[in-house]
Amino acid sequence: MSVLQSFSLEGKVALVTGGAGLYGRQIALALAQAGAATSMTSRDRERLPELKESFAEDGVSISAYCLDQEQEKSILELRDKLLADHGRIDILVNNAVARTMGHWNDPLETFDQSMRINATGLFAITRAFGDRMAEQGSGSIINIGSIQGMVGADASLYKDMGFHGFVPDYFFHKGGMVNFTRFAASYYGPSNVRCNCISPGGLASHRTPDAFIERYSERTMLGRMAGKTDLMGSVVFLASDASAYITGANLPVDGGYTAK
Repeated sequence: MSVLQSFSLEGKVALVTGGAGLYGRQIALALAQAGAATSMTSRDRERLPELKESFAEDGVSISAYCLDQEQEKSILELRDKLLADHGRIDILVNNAVARTMGHWNDPLETFDQSMRINATGLFAITRAFGDRMAEQGSGSIINIGSIQGMVGADASLYKDMGFHGFVPDYFFHKGGMVNFTRFAASYYGPSNVRCNCISPGGLASHRTPDAFIERYSERTMLGRMAGKTDLMGSVVFLASDASAYITGANLPVDGGYTAK
């Protein structure tokens, strides 16, 4: 196998949770373009046909399923569906996240719900699919973290912006995800199942104020925020045999934000 061939995902089966968002869409698109039979999930069942059609417009066929990560039953049903259709699962990208808190002083119930989805749910889906990969003797689990799991909130970024970045549950879960990645890598390593984390930086969209883009960009080494393709290469790399000897790693994809 040549080095370029080692990046191919032909013959592999992939699942991306939370595939409708800014990160999830490019992740699913990248895996499909690299050759994997790719499925994505959303909590909104009514959006599934629209999402599937939108990927088709980009030239790839991606299956769309409803998943409630708060419910183990929903996770196991999806796992069994994919196994019935494909007979195996090679790649799991844990990208889904629920933003249940907006402020430090929100009711504790909002933090509890966040724990059920973003912590307990993350563990449940990783175990369900990881155990199957272990039975196969191969697989790659990729957790999508955030630089907000690596550093504290920077209040100066949000001054006079009309919004803020002080969301305690998000920082809590993304920080925990990095070490959970190391644990899963250790647990599944003897079964040749790898687990790595990608920690993206800020991603600009049509909703991002120009003033914020300029301020954030000044804090990166590359002088810009992430765009709609900047996660694609790193995801394919960690999903493929090109990274066969990499596990337990956290890869910041942040334009050098956390390296400063």
